[in-house]
Amino acid sequence: MRVRRRFYRTDVGTDGFTDLLFNALLGFAFMFFIAFMLIAQPEHTGKVDSKAEFIITISWPDNHPDDIDVLVEDPRGQVIWFDNKDTEVMHLDRDDRGSFHDQLIINGEKISNVINQETVSLRAWIPGEYVVNILHYKANYKEPVPVTVKVEKLNPTVTLVYYGVHKLDHVGQEITAIRFELDASGQPIRLGSLQKSLLSRVGTKG
Repeated sequence: MRVRRRFYRTDVGTDGFTDLLFNALLGFAFMFFIAFMLIAQPEHTGKVDSKAEFIITISWPDNHPDDIDVLVEDPRGQVIWFDNKDTEVMHLDRDDRGSFHDQLIINGEKISNVINQETVSLRAWIPGEYVVNILHYKANYKEPVPVTVKVEKLNPTVTLVYYGVHKLDHVGQEITAIRFELDASGQPIRLGSLQKSLLSRVGTKG
């Protein structure tokens, strides 16, 4: 007599759950991939190229209320300052007005920026002389203000071209901190400090 044996699968439920879980994970992964692909690209309108060949930085003591301005003239005679922040070669990255507008209210909390600093970047260079002046536009203290002036060449490596501290002691005082000349390869070849007024060429703040 033949005995018929029956075999029962005991893993059907387990396989079904595994398949369901795998498909669910696959679906989530697919949706994440689609969402990632649809993320909007950032707008490039108005973007300032951060690449620079030289950086000119002036700074004065933190929390100091006085307003110090930087003026830079390139070999073509164009001058960068607060009222002309961009040329084809130079850009005024930051116009600091001392304690004015140094405090902002964000979510009910007062945020202070104590650093006093202005920077001008040379995105490219033109052979010839550059003149860097500092101007004591507004004074709130009677004591002289020490202003640090630094010129750095960034490429191919960071090189200090000039570093000096100058004192301004009255409103309207303008001094030439440094004049430097670049050769045809962009290398500084001559430094000087002969005084030259740039404010007389661009006018005064209105």
